[in-house]
Amino acid sequence: MKLNRYTTVVHAVEALKKRGYTEEFKLSPGSGTMNNLRSGKSYRPDEMKIIEYHRFEGMSNPSDMSIVFAIELNDGSKGIIISSYGMYADMSLVEFLDKVKIKEQAGSLND
Repeated sequence: MKLNRYTTVVHAVEALKKRGYTEEFKLSPGSGTMNNLRSGKSYRPDEMKIIEYHRFEGMSNPSDMSIVFAIELNDGSKGIIISSYGMYADMSLVEFLDKVKIKEQAGSLND
């Protein structure tokens, strides 16, 4: 899996949307589910798969540290989740995403 092929979060989101990742999601606090902002449908981690992700580090501002996740759902819909990391991370979102399987790719995710 090739990571960081985009130069900015905006560039990654625009490119992923052109590739069909058009849904946007937000974690529902305390419910353990991710909500589709358009349809209102809720998903558990086992109903989602991370297809790819792209990590961005702010050059001058630590609050710019983000990861853009391309997600596929068990119902065939595809979308994007954006998460901060480091000291600005939403730990409930991090814990949720830790439970979502990553699509197997040739090679290591740690490359």
